[in-house]
Amino acid sequence: MPEMQGGEALLFLTDEQLRQGIEAMFFAYRAFTSDPDRILATMAYGRAHHRALHFIARRPGTTVSNLLTILGVTKQSLNRVLRTLIEDGLVESRVGTADKRERNLHLTEEGAALEQRLSDAQRARMRAAYRAAGPEAVAGFRQVLEAMMDPEIRRQYYAVREGEA
Repeated sequence: MPEMQGGEALLFLTDEQLRQGIEAMFFAYRAFTSDPDRILATMAYGRAHHRALHFIARRPGTTVSNLLTILGVTKQSLNRVLRTLIEDGLVESRVGTADKRERNLHLTEEGAALEQRLSDAQRARMRAAYRAAGPEAVAGFRQVLEAMMDPEIRRQYYAVREGEA
């Protein structure tokens, strides 16, 4: 049997190779979240606060309903996070212009500054990793991540990425 070249070998991964990939994901995620976690811990916030700030920053004026869909959390859970962020002056909830029942979310200057600090830490880590891995690895990594997503989540990801959500 001829020796497999490049990506062909990846089609026949052993359980051990898959386990190593899973463990690499766990440790990479731990490192990826460690910098923001340290910042958030000083404020008694957690990752849910970070995710809310991130997606509100990406889509100013997003609705609570849209944020619920993107984050995939319960309304009760999101309301608890938003209540804290609003009370602490990081997020503003404004009545919708088209639909008065909607609440549109915006970061305040202080919220935008915090989100910037959190994202800067993660961007620095990602930038260094991407540089070390090279452009082909970056493209492959993105393909792997997208292939791991369930179809509905992938649609949401593309919508967020394209600024539609």
